[in-house]
Amino acid sequence: MPELPEVETRVRELRQPCVGRTIRGVQLDWPRHLHQLSPQQFAERIYGQKVTHLWRRGKYLIFDLTRDALLIHLRMSGDLCVQPANIAAGPHTHTRLRFENGYELRFSDARKFGRVYLVGDAQQIVGKLGPEPLAATFSATQLHAALRARNRALKPLLLDQSFLAGLGNIYTDEALFIAGLHPQRSSASLSVAEAHALWLAVRRALRSGIRHNGASIDWVYRGGRQQLHFRVYQRAGGPCLRCGALVRRIVVAQRGTHFCPHCQRLTRARK
Repeated sequence: MPELPEVETRVRELRQPCVGRTIRGVQLDWPRHLHQLSPQQFAERIYGQKVTHLWRRGKYLIFDLTRDALLIHLRMSGDLCVQPANIAAGPHTHTRLRFENGYELRFSDARKFGRVYLVGDAQQIVGKLGPEPLAATFSATQLHAALRARNRALKPLLLDQSFLAGLGNIYTDEALFIAGLHPQRSSASLSVAEAHALWLAVRRALRSGIRHNGASIDWVYRGGRQQLHFRVYQRAGGPCLRCGALVRRIVVAQRGTHFCPHCQRLTRARK
């Protein structure tokens, strides 16, 4: 599933060809992409609206329109691109928005799990998300307080979008390795120093992902290079880049989880 770096990469790529463009047509081959609205309602409501701004919140791309907000969640296999309308779309392109300049915003989604929202206010959809981990207002102190307020294993807690927005399986594993924390460690047991290390690690992992245009580990997501810089993710059985021990893969909360058993020991908080 595309995570914060992959979504941020798409936002940056799509701003120039989308912002300022007016929507003059809609083609929906998979109506279940739509949240609540019928295809006819969606097409009638969005027609003639101009894209005024494009930004990201968590894993959502948010297109501010003249009157509404268009949100797209890529889910497991979604991708977005802008192409000339006269070029044939790929077999998995199910939702298309045609601009007045003859180009289309195309949403391809092989597994058809993606979602498209058209609402009056983006906060209707993203209002319950946790803080943005790269925001200047998100501090290590804030993270420590939030961790202490829960008593959950670190891996599933970091995946909880209401706790922290944007992290998925890849960058959670990478951040926990950087911080030297076991994925099954109780969040409430972290010391101030460990919480600060985790705060730094999350930001470091995400910034690395953005710098390398995200990770391309499946044919559905293109152009990323972060997979060339993984420290533990998908490296089970290989040597830890820090100590040489074999990286392990276990299942935590039904999610494949990669870690180094030497660098990320399951211990109590350091004093």
